[in-house]
Amino acid sequence: MSTVLEVRGLTVAFGDGRRPPVPVVRGVDLVLRRGEVLGLVGESGAGKTLTALSLLALAPPGARVGGSVRLLGEEVLGRPERELAGIRGRLIAMVFQDPLQAFTPVLRVGDQIAEAVRIHERPRPRRAAALRRAVELLDLVGVPQPSRAARALPHQLSGGMLQRAMIAMATANRPAVLVADEPTSSLDVTVQAQVLEALAAARRETGAALLLITHDLGVVAGTADRVAVLYAGRVVETGPVDAVLCRPRMPYTLGLLGSVPRLDARVPPTPIPGTAPTPGTAAPGCAFAPRCPLAEPECRTTEPPLTGVDGPSGDDAHEAACRRTTELRHRGAADLFAPPPGTPDGGNTSAGPPPAPPDRGVGAAEPPSPSAAPPDAADATGADRTPAGPAGPWRRTVDAPTRPAGADTAGNTAGGRPDDAAGGAVGNAVGNAAADVVLRVSGLGREFRAAGFGRRRAPGVRAVVDVELEVRRGQTLALVGESGAGKTTTLMEIASLRAPGAGRVEILGHDTALLSRRAARELRAAVGIVPQDPMSSLDPRMPVGDIVAEPLHARRVPSAVVAARVPRLLSQVGLRPADADGYPHEFSGGQRQRVAIARALAVGPALLLLDEPVSALDVSVQAGILDLLLRLKRELGPAYLLVSHDLAVVRQLADRVSVMYAGRVVETGDVAGVFDRPRHPYTRALLSAVPLPDPVAERSRRRIVLPGDPGTGPRAVSGCGFRARCPLQAVLSPAQRGRCAGEVPHRRAAGGPAAQTVSCHFPHDDGHRDTRRGD
Repeated sequence: MSTVLEVRGLTVAFGDGRRPPVPVVRGVDLVLRRGEVLGLVGESGAGKTLTALSLLALAPPGARVGGSVRLLGEEVLGRPERELAGIRGRLIAMVFQDPLQAFTPVLRVGDQIAEAVRIHERPRPRRAAALRRAVELLDLVGVPQPSRAARALPHQLSGGMLQRAMIAMATANRPAVLVADEPTSSLDVTVQAQVLEALAAARRETGAALLLITHDLGVVAGTADRVAVLYAGRVVETGPVDAVLCRPRMPYTLGLLGSVPRLDARVPPTPIPGTAPTPGTAAPGCAFAPRCPLAEPECRTTEPPLTGVDGPSGDDAHEAACRRTTELRHRGAADLFAPPPGTPDGGNTSAGPPPAPPDRGVGAAEPPSPSAAPPDAADATGADRTPAGPAGPWRRTVDAPTRPAGADTAGNTAGGRPDDAAGGAVGNAVGNAAADVVLRVSGLGREFRAAGFGRRRAPGVRAVVDVELEVRRGQTLALVGESGAGKTTTLMEIASLRAPGAGRVEILGHDTALLSRRAARELRAAVGIVPQDPMSSLDPRMPVGDIVAEPLHARRVPSAVVAARVPRLLSQVGLRPADADGYPHEFSGGQRQRVAIARALAVGPALLLLDEPVSALDVSVQAGILDLLLRLKRELGPAYLLVSHDLAVVRQLADRVSVMYAGRVVETGDVAGVFDRPRHPYTRALLSAVPLPDPVAERSRRRIVLPGDPGTGPRAVSGCGFRARCPLQAVLSPAQRGRCAGEVPHRRAAGGPAAQTVSCHFPHDDGHRDTRRGD
């Protein structure tokens, strides 16, 4: 194959002239041949996007770009802007990460695609012909109703449809090279499968080579021919995708693969200790040396070059920038990055002393103080809060915390509000550990209505319909599904501790619809929340110590006890006690998530609500948070209700799973049963769309690509809500399709050794019996 793109010694640095330039991309070499797919992987800040922008001479202002970028044998860097405008879109095109920002918001999508055609095609087509070509391109990449989509404004299309429209625009002039920058990073797995299929269709149509920039190793495993791993602005390993992902020879690549949660097996991810250096702070030697267990003195002084692993170096060879490649032949990530003995959190990203031992961790009795009450009722009576077994329940959960003298069980001083006093104390009942069920949800529903005009009422949207959930002590239940499935709405209905729109929510045996204000405040200590974006939930003006202490102050815990407990909470989640003086913006994303977890644990909740706790984190940081959550469940025994769209994360963290679609639970059961033997066609499509970071396994899988996008259009008010996208509809008889259209499927036992239920008229059968012929 002929070379279409050759990058040699690419460097990008930033400087204002008064200080030395800060290198961000450091000597990147890449070769891309016609029709080939090269994956460029690495964590945030590695320089992937800056490398991509530099290939099109689009580096941001202030960037100093060096090296060579040759496109079809012609140098790109240093050309006048007028010549570059003729190259971009015609010879090389880019699919940006956020298509909503790439499209002009006030122009129709079809007009923008047609504009790209008219600018470069000669002779220049008329506007009507260019618009017809735009509709053809939208149809090529799988956009449903392409004529209608061409007339839409960008904000009127879903994220997946807009990303496919971006691909259509990029391929409009049949470029030789496509550069796709994280094209699937913010999409549901089913939509991700559609976008990857659109990229494959575009490549087949144009014969273009593809530079695929992503942090998802599973996407690379199923799409790329070769892969280059970027760390601290430099390629540290490159070669054929099978060699790099199956036989890595650089410790960072091995750690990156070990950090990825697997869908096909329950293997705890192995976090990489430490954090990547920020630009300009890398040491003179190997940038990974401070985090590498195999580092030797020479690694810290001299940067190793890329050398052949199993043979001579070359553009197609497997190369790694490491002196100890032979020692990695038979070592795995869990072996290489095993935490030191006595360190409970292998993902601790902060230097400093190890977290407190379990017998002095969160919830352990504080030393008595003559001037302060004991930290909580259990400590005062000597009650045992040690977990019963590795993940056993607490013997005491949320009994009333310490209060000043004269305070009642709700934490109010004498003379409190009469309406609160009328509610009755719930402290003893809430603290009853006899009940094994922490959360029970029955028939939960919630409908949202938009404001209407005059007497006309806008139609309601049924966000949640007849949801049934149960979470027991020490158990993790996961809610999974696409965007708009109703997962977060369900979580918020539970967290509100108010009467739900429909149905019943019971926490520790108490119906939230019947709670008085006083009782609700008392029960609030039993429920902790870890949000999806910790930065938006942490007050930027408060030190971390005050943020973690806030729930304790709300429970009127004495200041002396709070001051002693905050350092223990920070240590428990893998931070240093000294971090209490820092502010949220001074911490990384993973550290901020640890702060949010420490705050949620402050008052010893029996139930933690986890709303996409790792979705915004790099895989190595994600592994550390998953490791932390698993350890906290072993040591403290709370129940988890986990909301996630990442099924691989669910496989590692959850015990049971409920799959939601259009506000309903369509399948539930033990994680192993649902993942290994899915019965509902939606569950099967979800699981098939999750890529595996194993090229051999990924190529052997059959992917089910669902038509349409989640959350678009009105939801069906009768029959099965999934029928418009169900792959079984094409093979069902007219009578069976009529049943799906007119009858809502109800939960029924799916069989098997575990208590697995499915809401489908014609579920898949383990014995491969054709269940579509009847019940």
